[in-house]
Amino acid sequence: MISLFFKCLLGAAAVLLIALLSKSKSFYIAGLVPLFPTFALIAHYIVGTEQTMVELRTTALFGLFSLVPYAAYLGAVYVFSYRYNLVSTLSLATIVWVMCASMLMLGWTRLVASAI
Repeated sequence: MISLFFKCLLGAAAVLLIALLSKSKSFYIAGLVPLFPTFALIAHYIVGTEQTMVELRTTALFGLFSLVPYAAYLGAVYVFSYRYNLVSTLSLATIVWVMCASMLMLGWTRLVASAI
């Protein structure tokens, strides 16, 4: 139970930091905060304690591939922001992320996971 509280505290701290940075002169740094490996550290610790190092390496490799949908999301936000309002831009960019993440999952389960 204490570990769950600690995880929630980390998430809340990240949200607070994003909110504070978004109001500063260096507002763009708010885009770096989600990339701090807060949740990756938690995931890797849990996988590392419950699985073998092979599974930890597989998780890390999948994490590298998961940067592709995130990059597609950021690219979509950048492009769509020229044409649409905030809600439409973020909605469309999220759809792009979901499509790319779905393709990643499909490709991973068919190609990579079967080879490991």
